[in-house]
Amino acid sequence: MSAPLVSAIVPNHNYAASLELCLRALQNQTYRPVELIVVDDASTDDSVEVARRLGVRVVQTGRNAGVAAARNLGAAHARGEILVFADSDVAAYPDAVEVAVGMLAADPRLGAVCSIHDPEPLIRDSLVEEYRALQYHYWTASSEGSISFLFPALMAMRRSVFEEIGPFNTRLRETEEVDYGHRLTQRYDMVLTTAVRSRHDHDDKLGGLLRKLYRRGRARVPLYARRRRFARGFETSNRAGGSLAALAAVATLPAALLGPAGAALPALALAVSILADLGMYRFVLRRRGPLFLLYYGAVHFVVNVTIAAGVAAGVARWSCSPRFRRLYDPDPPVRPAAAGAGAPEPGGRR
Repeated sequence: MSAPLVSAIVPNHNYAASLELCLRALQNQTYRPVELIVVDDASTDDSVEVARRLGVRVVQTGRNAGVAAARNLGAAHARGEILVFADSDVAAYPDAVEVAVGMLAADPRLGAVCSIHDPEPLIRDSLVEEYRALQYHYWTASSEGSISFLFPALMAMRRSVFEEIGPFNTRLRETEEVDYGHRLTQRYDMVLTTAVRSRHDHDDKLGGLLRKLYRRGRARVPLYARRRRFARGFETSNRAGGSLAALAAVATLPAALLGPAGAALPALALAVSILADLGMYRFVLRRRGPLFLLYYGAVHFVVNVTIAAGVAAGVARWSCSPRFRRLYDPDPPVRPAAAGAGAPEPGGRR
């Protein structure tokens, strides 16, 4: 019996710097057969040329429509029985597809298999990127197992499951994965596993990372308000408490002017924030030593404050905006025939 065809779908917008590493990693998979599709979301760099040079089929969205729309378009053009979604800043280990397909074949109740990125970044650009790689790895590795929070940077699922659950919500530019994971786990199990390994080219500038985390924290509020509980894995109530405690430490800092009793308030909040991620700090200390841990702790405190500020802004917006409260309402069905501008590029490989 022949192995099922895998369609590896790579959404991309201006990631030419890492796209070649991503595509070569997918071309060098131990699993066969794999068709490779790059969905270019109106890039202004030379991403399309990179893909063409490697002989990869390219489809284009025609306008910048977001990663959700790009994944949907790739699925509409794919022929495979298994869909593998891989972000263009992620490089899969050679056996990643083989392991993921084997896990799906072994368990018909398994809706998706998600990869855990290494603690080292794909491209070392800055200390900020090294912070993010360690933080992201620890939060995902400590959530290994059954989850409800989709990690689509590298994940595999059956086409039949994708068609049953429906497309990604194209209105969501930052949180489409949380919404999709919630929908998927209403019917199937979903796992996050170190057996499927990859490396990620994380954000290398603090400003860009903080803006992204702020937007994500704000946009998650309507979904969590509707579900009345946190996702299973990654964004836990304990970690949310750590972020809120960091914000409280900043908010109560003026109380230190009132004397020792007032200073105890921000100190207590800071201690709570540290304790919420104590296991992570121990992990970083073992890997990088005390000097890097000081830098790491300072950056993570700022990250926690930013996430909590985003959530607070989301709560304020949720309380006064009916449109924001409806952000996670289902998208209209997307049919392949309506793909419009997504025709394959001339010269692309079919």
